[in-house]
Formats: sequence, structure tokens, C-alpha cells
Amino acid sequence: MLLSVKNLKTYFYSDAGVNKAVNDVSFDIPKGKTVCIVGESGSGKSITSLSIMRLIDHPGEIEGGEIIFEDRDLLKLSDAQMRKVRGKEISMIFQEPMTSLNPSYTVGYQIDEALRLHQKQLNKKQRFEKVVESLELVGIHNPREKYGEYPFKLSGGQRQRVMIAIAMACEPKMLIADEPTTALDVTIQAQVLDLMKELQDKKGTSILFITHDLGVVYQIADEVVVMYKGHIVEKASAEELFKDPRHPYTKALLHSIPIPGVTPRKSKLDTVDENVDYLSFPKEIR
Repeated sequence: MLLSVKNLKTYFYSDAGVNKAVNDVSFDIPKGKTVCIVGESGSGKSITSLSIMRLIDHPGEIEGGEIIFEDRDLLKLSDAQMRKVRGKEISMIFQEPMTSLNPSYTVGYQIDEALRLHQKQLNKKQRFEKVVESLELVGIHNPREKYGEYPFKLSGGQRQRVMIAIAMACEPKMLIADEPTTALDVTIQAQVLDLMKELQDKKGTSILFITHDLGVVYQIADEVVVMYKGHIVEKASAEELFKDPRHPYTKALLHSIPIPGVTPRKSKLDTVDENVDYLSFPKEIR
């Protein structure tokens, strides 16, 4: 097992009280597999991924649990040790590339920065060739020209590809993708998903994919973790989950998806009932 999250608790404190954003969450990510965390906005998906990267800012605190990555508990590493893990062994693609990329630097410089930090054995020329190779790998045409482009000159799909290139530049063992296709149109979304799968096949990278889109989950997931209000309510292989959903919350999510050829046009889709406390039902961990 590449990474195991055990009883993770991440809380946020305010004058109004304590928000238990992630409350006793446990799951595993096998080597070379894709695990998807799904749920509505506010269910704790992104906070779980940020906790793994130890990027929780005040007033948030990781209050308990273990995050075991290759026999090391990431929560027990020093800040300096964790900085060596980020980008080199575990990389993250954030949801909106325009706010994640620095508008003041060229895309080539920003990919090169990851190499300067984590692959110090490479000289300037070797790093340049590695950046060009990374851009080419993610499907950027004319990568030598694009090296000197600024983010605002690129399309949304190209910026997202640059984010993937930055994340993959140091060939990490695990990639965390936090809703990386949300801001993209359907065509570009499909291209990005195919690209991530292709990179996974080539490099054997494990992927933790955060999304609320069950259609995306159906395409790429090996295993699925369903979150609701900071808790895991169901965990199963993708095949089991779509074939035989057991938890009422999972069923509610699946029923909200239109089925081509089955769901009548202009009909009202089912929604998750906010009046139901889905935590009152037994969890379904398979």
C-alpha cells in the first residue's frame, strides 16, 4: 500500500465553535491505482487532500490520526522534511489553474522551479530539456515556444496541462488532483482525464482524485470513497459502488445523475434531501 490515511481528524476553530471538517476518516491508496473521493461541496474532500499535503492553515488544525506514506507518518515529519516530500514524492493539481499559476512568471520558469527544488543534480540545460519534455508529455504543442509564454496567454485547457506538467515534472509516486476538470468544458475535460490516465500507465503513479462529478468517477476510478459532512459513509470498488450502491447518501447522489436515453428531457432530477441525516445510517465499508 502506497498511502494509508487512518482516523484523520481536521478541525476548524472559530468564535462560533468547532467545525469538524474531516472527522475520523480512513482509507488506503494502492500503488498504481486511482482512488476517487466524491461528495457534495463542503463534505470534506478538499480538506482531506490538503491534510495529506499538510497545507492546513489557521484556524484549521490536524487534531489526530496518521497519514502513512511508505512507512512514514507524514504528520510526524518536520516542516523541512515535508517540503522535500511535496512536489517530489507527492504532487498536487489544484482546482483553478489561473489562481495557482503565478501570472508574473513564464510557464517554463514555473515548471523549472520544481526541478530546481527537487532535482538539484540537473544543470540549467538539462532542466530546460526536462521542462520541454514535460510540456510535450502533457500535449502542449510547440513546447519550446510555450516555455516563454505567460499563463494569461494560454487557454484554460493549456493552463491545466501546465499544472499537470508541474505536478509530474519530478515523477512523483502519488498525484493528488483536486477537481482539476471543474473549470473546463466537456471536450477539454475528457482530454485532461485521458492524459492523466496515460501518464499513470506510463509512470505507475497512484492518483487521489477529488470530485463531485460521478460521471468522471465512472471513467477513471478503481476505488471510490464517498464523503458526507466530514465522514466516510461508503467505500467500495468502483464496479461495486455503481452496480450496487448501499448507503442512502450514495444512492441519492447516483439518482441525481441524468441517464442518456432513460431520463426524460426537461424532467426534474432527484436531489439529495437536506432534511435527512445520512450519518444516522450504518456506514457501508466494503
